[in-house]
Amino acid sequence: MSASVPTDAVAPPTRRYVRRHSLTVRITHWLNVLCLSCLLLSGLQIFNAHPRLYWGKFGADPDHAFLSIGSTTTGNDLHGYLQLGSLRIETTGVLGVSGEDGSPTARAFPTWLTVPSYHDLGAGRHWHFFFAWLLVTNGLVYLVHGALRRHFRRDLLPDRDQLAPRHLWREIRDHARLRFAHGAEARRYNALQKISYLAVIFVLIPLMVLTGLTMSPGLDAAFPFLPGLFGGRPSARSLHFITATLLVAFVVVHVVMVLVSGVWNNLRSMVTGRYAIDDEGAES
Repeated sequence: MSASVPTDAVAPPTRRYVRRHSLTVRITHWLNVLCLSCLLLSGLQIFNAHPRLYWGKFGADPDHAFLSIGSTTTGNDLHGYLQLGSLRIETTGVLGVSGEDGSPTARAFPTWLTVPSYHDLGAGRHWHFFFAWLLVTNGLVYLVHGALRRHFRRDLLPDRDQLAPRHLWREIRDHARLRFAHGAEARRYNALQKISYLAVIFVLIPLMVLTGLTMSPGLDAAFPFLPGLFGGRPSARSLHFITATLLVAFVVVHVVMVLVSGVWNNLRSMVTGRYAIDDEGAES
């Protein structure tokens, strides 16, 4: 008795490599990683000097802060807290009070989250300004490259079919289920990627740079319209902090998506430019 041979066998998937990222995109991407990391850590050092956020034209200790990080003393114990409006959250050990040289110390963000780790506002500002200008320079190189090489139009501008509500809803559900594109569809970014990348490139980072510049008294004197643009320097500082928080949230989601959608393939494409695509096997 002979075994039957299936007539609808499926051929194994084939792998091919496409060039996904240009050299300029790869270099500017990794420089952005360095800049944003140092800006965040040095920015928290600067924030520690006055861990309160205000809205409007006035921002001093007697003024009302909509967010603050502080500490209180109960007996011999220090307690840290995060105050957001009328909501107060106990954050001892992380925010407000954390370990320093083996003992609890009043400090908004802990030593392991700031550059430098010890309290030095001047050094933090030097770190922050150096990487801020490096970020601006790197961003200009990326923008010029993207415009000249049609990177934004070709790779980041969503296609018409991707903006259809039914398509967007399907992408949201697929992301929630950790289901990612395969085959020819994997050659392009999905709509959620494109929208989030464009928001970061053309909204969040420019807003962060502009609000950062507004906090400079010298630049405010040269360009007096800047504080009014955001309703005051304290408002610009708050928007700067909120924008940085949104960028951190974007990076967290971005890294998680890289990890779950194929970490080695994604890393290889951002190092060498080569991205592997597995074409589905065809029925024979």
